[in-house]
Amino acid sequence: MRTRHLPLVLLMTGMLGGCASIIPDSLNPFASKGPKMAELTPIESSAEIREAWSYKIGKAESAVFYPAVVGEAVYVAAADGSIAKLENGQAAWRIEAKKPLSAGVGSDGQLVVVGTREGEVLAFSAKDGSAQWQAKVSSEVLAPPLVDGDLILVRSGDNRVVALDAQGKQKWLYQRPTPTLSLRNSAPMIRADNFVLTGFPGGKLVALAVHNGAPAWEGTVALPKGATELDRMADVVSTPAASGPLGCAVAFQGKVTCFDFSQGGNTVWSRDMSSSAGLALDGRAAFVTDDQGAIHALALSSGSSLWKQDKLYLRQVTAPLVVGRNHLAVGDAQGVVHLLRRDDGSFSARFNTDGSPVTTAPQMLGNRILVQTRQGHVYALEVQ
Repeated sequence: MRTRHLPLVLLMTGMLGGCASIIPDSLNPFASKGPKMAELTPIESSAEIREAWSYKIGKAESAVFYPAVVGEAVYVAAADGSIAKLENGQAAWRIEAKKPLSAGVGSDGQLVVVGTREGEVLAFSAKDGSAQWQAKVSSEVLAPPLVDGDLILVRSGDNRVVALDAQGKQKWLYQRPTPTLSLRNSAPMIRADNFVLTGFPGGKLVALAVHNGAPAWEGTVALPKGATELDRMADVVSTPAASGPLGCAVAFQGKVTCFDFSQGGNTVWSRDMSSSAGLALDGRAAFVTDDQGAIHALALSSGSSLWKQDKLYLRQVTAPLVVGRNHLAVGDAQGVVHLLRRDDGSFSARFNTDGSPVTTAPQMLGNRILVQTRQGHVYALEVQ
């Protein structure tokens, strides 16, 4: 049976691109009818965000691009094939891949790896941007490859995970059955101990052994339920998170669930919550952005609620980023970066980028916040 992949834009994520016209009015905060995104009201700032530097790489179009941070270097890409290495906001090199890109960037400081909609995996030297090799996987590449030494992991649009060696040769392949209807997944995989964690349709979080791709354990984040295929979608389409022995993930139309690595992936706790944006962890809490744009703080030990910030309703908020000891950062559909206090979720500061959506979670670049917008501006922001 042919599998159909629904674009995330259909289901309230930030992929506005060329598919914006198919969002139902009831789910589209920009529609003339139906619910509207919350207007931003003045806040009493307790911190300040200022721009340290910015750089224009190019538009994402309908793709989702994640900057890759390796030390002080940042590797960025755009849909037109532009790829650059940035050092303190300046391009150390910039190249054209000569092919439209659909995913990236993955890097370990040696290789820079991106993907295309034709299933091509393109590798370049991180030193000077020179082409190194090209490989082919079974379908379009939507998520940034995970580059880890002599291993490059690529998840294709048909939910297969392929491990390539440093020369682009296949080392192993993992695949699992896919439901008839599923969401497109552009979320990165993460390395946790000797495993690679990634989410799948049907509410599954899988830990794959790095050396051979065998599933070490499979956790059920959420169980599909409902009368129709659309109702039964409970896909994990955001990046998992790990802290100590815990690995956590959240599913669209499902739950947020944490598992214990040291006990073979046994469930520690689970809470009903729908999210296609994702979550972040610190030693005390799990911070989750739900599909209404609310940010929740849940006790990492039990899942009990600590606080909820609901003033960003339908603003297509990204997953949170833990910033220092006191703050969280999120981006939204109008290119606003919001700084929240970790202890109670109150707003500390805001920064306006270029007005286009921030569709991926902010990242840390040293002690700065790094964001990339859909229009292709990359910002390094300082909190004072």
